[in-house]
Amino acid sequence: MRIGIIGGSGLEKSDILQNVQEIEVETPYGKHSPIKKGNLNQNEIFLVSRHGYNHEITPTKVNNRANVYALKKVGCKFVLATTAVGSLRNQIEPGDFVIANQFIDFTKHRNITFYEDFKDGIHHTSLADPFSEKLRNYLIESCEELKLKHHKIGTILTIEGPRFSTRAESFFFRKIAHVVNMSTSPEAILARETGLEYAVIAMSTDYDCWKKSEEPVTWEIVKSRIEQNAEKVKTLLLKTIEKLTSQETIKKDLEFIKSKIRTIPDFPKQGIQFRDITTLLQNPEAFNKVIEIFYNRYKDKNIDVVAGIESRGFIIAGILASRLNASFIPIRKKGKLPAETISETYELEYGTDTIEIHKDAIKPNQNVLLVDDLLATGGTSLASAKLIEKLQGKIHEIAFIIELPELKGKQKLSNYKVFSLVEVEEE
Repeated sequence: MRIGIIGGSGLEKSDILQNVQEIEVETPYGKHSPIKKGNLNQNEIFLVSRHGYNHEITPTKVNNRANVYALKKVGCKFVLATTAVGSLRNQIEPGDFVIANQFIDFTKHRNITFYEDFKDGIHHTSLADPFSEKLRNYLIESCEELKLKHHKIGTILTIEGPRFSTRAESFFFRKIAHVVNMSTSPEAILARETGLEYAVIAMSTDYDCWKKSEEPVTWEIVKSRIEQNAEKVKTLLLKTIEKLTSQETIKKDLEFIKSKIRTIPDFPKQGIQFRDITTLLQNPEAFNKVIEIFYNRYKDKNIDVVAGIESRGFIIAGILASRLNASFIPIRKKGKLPAETISETYELEYGTDTIEIHKDAIKPNQNVLLVDDLLATGGTSLASAKLIEKLQGKIHEIAFIIELPELKGKQKLSNYKVFSLVEVEEE
């Protein structure tokens, strides 16, 4: 995966990246800021020093179009930006991170679009939600795991610079934004125009000049706070890249898994599209990916029991129980279990059915994962959950390989946490 990072990250000065080299990319918009390329695990990281290595490029003179174009041209899909901001709120203290969800553009002299005319068609880019929610969520999760003080939403107001605000401006800015900087809005606009997923880590360095009990912002204050928090920024970027890489890998794996599920028309009766996992089970790579995703999801959840629903649920639940070092218990149709059982009857489209569980299968308060291959209407799963609760087990989650969302089974299971690997829509 190729990931762009814009701003001061500290990564270019560390030994974390391998094979670091400076690169130049030809663009129609002139020369970009310095870019270093390096390898991190399976990723290629492209580091853009927005203001130059010695901060010699002023905010207005940053060639944002060339920077964004270059990242797109080298194959980046995701861009994480870092920026120093002045806080416009008491609760956003120096050193805090703001994972912005909105911006206001107060720049006046920037080139902020790739569409200089409409000769090739009209282009009005939607920026109602200007930052990638996917990247924002990864940043927020990473902040929480690293215990970094952060704010999950915030509006960045981008001014022209290079001067700082007057007090009158600062008091005005407080009415409409949370933080103020000189870089974000042009990058976010251009990233959206090119289809890049872009998010920003805004690090508060000061209180601008609205707070009279604090010294008005100076470059020396900003620089000092950036240096103090450089390690936190670097750690946050690395954790976020790790999450992004993991989730994108899972996404590809799920697409592969879905491709191995076969649809059999008119089975078991006319009009039914049967989702057949036997083709998935026949493929060792796909089946291993199923087990691995489930295992990684539940390996730290202290699962005591994995319950499998007859019959295909047995296959996944049995292997998963072994991997999780948990007990496996079967939930079966009536009359199939040899020892004393309890039962639950549930409605079918025509008539009823009954499932059973051994009375001694679960001890009170055991943490139970319930597993089946497919969630359709949810009737069997709901009955199985009730059986587990009759034995005073606690259901951690109900997991499926396939969900058929049009049958609304998840609604029937609304009192439980439900997880499915893939959704298959009605054909």
